[in-house]
Amino acid sequence: MILTVTPNPSLDRTYEVPSLDRGEVVRATGERMDPGGKGVNVSRAVAAAGRRTVAVLPLGGAPGALVAELLHGQGIEVAPVPVAGATRSNIALAEADGVLTKINAPGPELSPEEQELLLETVRGQSAGTDWIACCGSLPRGLAPSWYAELVARAHTAGVRIALDTSGPALLAALRERPDVVKPNAEELAEAVGRPLATVGDALKAAEELRGLGARAVLASLGADGQLLVDDAGSWYGSARVDAVRSNVGAGDASLAGFLIAGGRGP
Repeated sequence: MILTVTPNPSLDRTYEVPSLDRGEVVRATGERMDPGGKGVNVSRAVAAAGRRTVAVLPLGGAPGALVAELLHGQGIEVAPVPVAGATRSNIALAEADGVLTKINAPGPELSPEEQELLLETVRGQSAGTDWIACCGSLPRGLAPSWYAELVARAHTAGVRIALDTSGPALLAALRERPDVVKPNAEELAEAVGRPLATVGDALKAAEELRGLGARAVLASLGADGQLLVDDAGSWYGSARVDAVRSNVGAGDASLAGFLIAGGRGP
């Protein structure tokens, strides 16, 4: 079983529009609603593969109730953490030419009590778990060290943990030696403080993150493919895509596949 943790989930509304004209009334030609957040995306991919997954996430207000309902409809078990603030609602405008404009709300601020309840819910759900996947940005109220605390508690319970976040939260968590971190190319460059022009540059950066504490680095490099660096060695793979329909959730799906496969190289 794969347990996912999404500290800042969302209700994602996508509107299809012919074009986006500022200052004009734009009539949508289609719309949809999805449960959102990086950990949620991982759970959705795991469930689509026929594996059991439980999603731990703080939920509040009508948007939070709808997120839980949508997840249940996809066969995903939900371990909700009730919070006073309403779950954020994000908006995406998809134009006919493939351009996607996203407006992401900040989300609620979690109180100290809600933060601790989130950690305790993860602990309570972790028995028999193969992996805990902690994904996404931190909501207001959570310090960058929050993920580090979660990694430390997971290891104390003897559970492997994957971390997909960026910036100070990623760097703070490395000291607790997460079993795998999954940055994209931009997040990997940010972590080492320099641009990465080649796959070789990405390999060196991944090795630096391992030197800072990551036991394995699974880096998604967009059109350039994906890179895995762990104790057993380094692997690189790519696949040609003739027509890109969307890159939303691609990295989350790749993390889900990696965890389903056992979280190791070939």
